[in-house]
Amino acid sequence: MLNQLYYQEPYLREFDAVVLRCEESKGLWNVVLDQTAFYPEGGGQPCDLGHLGRVKVVDVREKNGEVLHRCESPLPVGEPVHGVIDWERRFDLMQQHSGEHLVSGLVHSRYGYDNVGFHMGQDMITIDFNGLIDEEGLREIERQANEAVWRDLETHIFYPDRETLASLPYRSKKELPGQVRLVRFPGVDLCACCGTHVARTGEIGLIRLFSCVRFREGVRIEMLCGKRCLSYLSRIQEQNHQVSMQLSAKPLETGEAVRRITQELESARARISAMEDDLFRRKAEQLAGSRDVLLFEPSMTPDSVRKLCDRLLSSCEGRCAVFAGSDEAGYKYAIGENGGDLRAAVKALNAALNGRGGGKPNFVQGSCAADRSAIEAFFASL
Repeated sequence: MLNQLYYQEPYLREFDAVVLRCEESKGLWNVVLDQTAFYPEGGGQPCDLGHLGRVKVVDVREKNGEVLHRCESPLPVGEPVHGVIDWERRFDLMQQHSGEHLVSGLVHSRYGYDNVGFHMGQDMITIDFNGLIDEEGLREIERQANEAVWRDLETHIFYPDRETLASLPYRSKKELPGQVRLVRFPGVDLCACCGTHVARTGEIGLIRLFSCVRFREGVRIEMLCGKRCLSYLSRIQEQNHQVSMQLSAKPLETGEAVRRITQELESARARISAMEDDLFRRKAEQLAGSRDVLLFEPSMTPDSVRKLCDRLLSSCEGRCAVFAGSDEAGYKYAIGENGGDLRAAVKALNAALNGRGGGKPNFVQGSCAADRSAIEAFFASL
């Protein structure tokens, strides 16, 4: 039977124990203790990390009624050992897990949806629900979850008998055998759970729901709580500050400033495109009737290279090739031949000029890392 100090005293950071067993497994050592404060992975919550004496604990798992501490070095059987868990990591996971309960309980109460997936990643926490939630609903759930935090509700964890359990409206993903551990946040959630939680909701600190996207038959919500949430929001604020400085806009006006600049950029692009079309038309008129044209141009986008090549094909004969770029930076190319087959030529070009690209038999695009003289020599050899 497990002596689970993480349930008896979830705020315990250090403890003493005796090593009952130590066995090598896949380059690590499985250490079993007579008692432990290390929480093993389960219920969507990652395991605790830390040290047993001077030995690093890199993973903790529960198997066959035992907690296996996956250690980098062996520990002597029968000897006492002092355990220290990574408290910052544990408390972060407690904040995330308790915050998830508040959100899931509120969603279940408001919509009747079930939490069908829960993952605590290193960056974001995700919850999957089997129903749809719109943006307005998401913000309301977030507001209510934070109100539950501000009310500083006491967390109740208990093990009801089977008769009492049958009368309780608790959430659970599946039918649970044996004794069931329930976690209650009064007025917000009652759920079967094997994880560790904060003693009061005020310790969660902050809950933020960042996104809600369609996932399978329902939605996936990204969220963060507590210190992790504050850190993420601080990084967002710093990014917004940099944008604010660059745009000479107040922090709460950066969105409008970006919208205005985007409109100006789109207008400028339209003008440039019109000027570019006129320039390409003039070049094509100047070269009208020419055969096997090879043009070198300053750096352009692949789309502009294609458009110039198309223009040349409308007025020139044979093969038309446009290379845009420089010897130092390399070239983007477009090659076309009305009614022709360029597949063998582009294969040879890519091999000879350190290039890559392809396309239709009569029109190809790509890039190459060769100087102008090598490109000219290659086309002279065709």
